[in-house]
Amino acid sequence: MASNRAVAYKGPGEVEVIDIDYPSFELKDGPGVNPANVGRKVPHGAILRTVSTNICGSDQHMVRGRTTAPVDLVLGHEITGEVIEVGPGVEFIKVGDIVSVPFNISCGRCRNCKEGKTGICLNVNPDRPGSAYGYVDMGGWVGGQAEYVLVPYADWNLLKFPDRDQALEKIMDLTMLSDIFPTGFHGAVSAGVTVGSTVYIAGAGPVGLAAAAGAQLLGAAVVIVGDLNEERLAQARSFGCETINVGDGNLVDQLDQLLGVPEVDAAVDAVGFEARSQGGGAHAKEAPATVLNSLMLATGAGGAIGVPGLYVTGDPGAVDEASRVGSLSLSFGTGWAKSLSFTTGQCPVMKYNRRLMMAILHDKVHIAKAVNAKAITLEDAPRGYAEFDAGAATKYVLNPNGYLNA
Repeated sequence: MASNRAVAYKGPGEVEVIDIDYPSFELKDGPGVNPANVGRKVPHGAILRTVSTNICGSDQHMVRGRTTAPVDLVLGHEITGEVIEVGPGVEFIKVGDIVSVPFNISCGRCRNCKEGKTGICLNVNPDRPGSAYGYVDMGGWVGGQAEYVLVPYADWNLLKFPDRDQALEKIMDLTMLSDIFPTGFHGAVSAGVTVGSTVYIAGAGPVGLAAAAGAQLLGAAVVIVGDLNEERLAQARSFGCETINVGDGNLVDQLDQLLGVPEVDAAVDAVGFEARSQGGGAHAKEAPATVLNSLMLATGAGGAIGVPGLYVTGDPGAVDEASRVGSLSLSFGTGWAKSLSFTTGQCPVMKYNRRLMMAILHDKVHIAKAVNAKAITLEDAPRGYAEFDAGAATKYVLNPNGYLNA
């Protein structure tokens, strides 16, 4: 039996590369596995040798101790791999295929999946609609920051790349298809971005930068990215975005200086529940509703706000009791008075990933450059997590099996 090394959460601020079981076509008991999922047979699954697997800001929330994630939870929901074994129920996916894995696990059989709502599949997580690899309260499917990983419902979930050599040549771009590129693009689509739009994106982390690249792909006239981190703002400027340091003053005033009007057509929240107050600079205090409230002020009447940024129902490190259970002090009246619309929740990756793959393969977008992707070894994951948490303007891509060295 092959060995399997993986990145595990060991407590607030700590990850470690550990030995775990090689995957089998059955969901075993372990950290975070819902008891109702223990023993679940996966004849429709495929085992992948991981080609690349990325560190995500959503992982970082868990590693900071800001969720109820259990110790030894294997992390990683951004997975690209080579199929090395398929279950007896797999018909179309073949051994040797290079594939992208949508971070949200879906069955392809339930009402929501059939309606394209793959982020809220009804059959893969006994706790609630929606599931993901290596994530708290998402059913207990083992994470993909590992040498090998099991993917259920392989014929449905896996996006096969049409040409192996081409895929490996563009793998640093294609690895973004598992989550952040579709997620950022979904934020822009949800905000109604189209040709000629003015767009404001809160957050210059990888999802915010992916949203900016997505807005450009959709034809936006001006894409403005806001953050407190100057290094990340410089990364946004590197591919043609305007930027705002929200610590330098009122967002609406800064938009007015850039655009000549104090509002945008569309806005995206790529920050989520660990948002910090504007105007506080490097010492800004946490204020979980501040981004959403500022976007309601900054978005024109009748506009839309896409919210790919993560919000949770359990935050042990929250600033107050209400935020601890996901209750935020929103100025909902502002949103109502301006007839704004909001779209939240997991991105339905399969809605976008094939089209975005084609844009990558035909050089219409260079997403790895936009998010400053950097490959590191699996054993280097703790350093990657630490540097990302410290604010590095880098998207860390783990290379467990040496494919990225080829």
